[in-house]
Amino acid sequence: MVAARRVCRIAMPAAYPARVSKVDKTHAMRVLDAAGVAYEATVYDAAGAFHAAEEAAALLGAPPERVYKTLVVLRDGQAPARPIMVMLRALDQLDLKALARALGDKKLRMATMREAERLTGMQAGGISALALRRPAFDICIDESARGAMRVHVSAGKRGVDIELAVDDLVRLTGARYVVAAAGAG
Repeated sequence: MVAARRVCRIAMPAAYPARVSKVDKTHAMRVLDAAGVAYEATVYDAAGAFHAAEEAAALLGAPPERVYKTLVVLRDGQAPARPIMVMLRALDQLDLKALARALGDKKLRMATMREAERLTGMQAGGISALALRRPAFDICIDESARGAMRVHVSAGKRGVDIELAVDDLVRLTGARYVVAAAGAG
């Protein structure tokens, strides 16, 4: 087995620590390490402020089409039902009707910030399918990811990003490819 490449890149003012220590590893990074997956972690905001996905892309210096946000969606009127975690490009808007068609559901709705945080155990702006401790979600990724070799996703903590191969992300999260972006279907 080839050792995984793990690089921690720091994109922050010099007043912050110069590297990410073991203590700073997120659950997502530990999952990747345990699986032997190559990834690159970047701290782009050590203060952990909330950033929209397009802001995170700018702070990372990454093209927004390679930065994926993670949204929490609920099956409306179907209790109890598994919540859905959807990953799509930073600039894309979620099409709930297209996602419902892809999943065979009648009606879906976006989770509120409070619901998303309660269900995932993570703060909005830092939600990651890789960092889930309870596999109680259906995980989806937009079809647009099929054309990418590597993508950026949250490391499960605000201000921390992971870049990894799409195939590794899909394999480790059990994600299903769906048409989820508005205008894509």
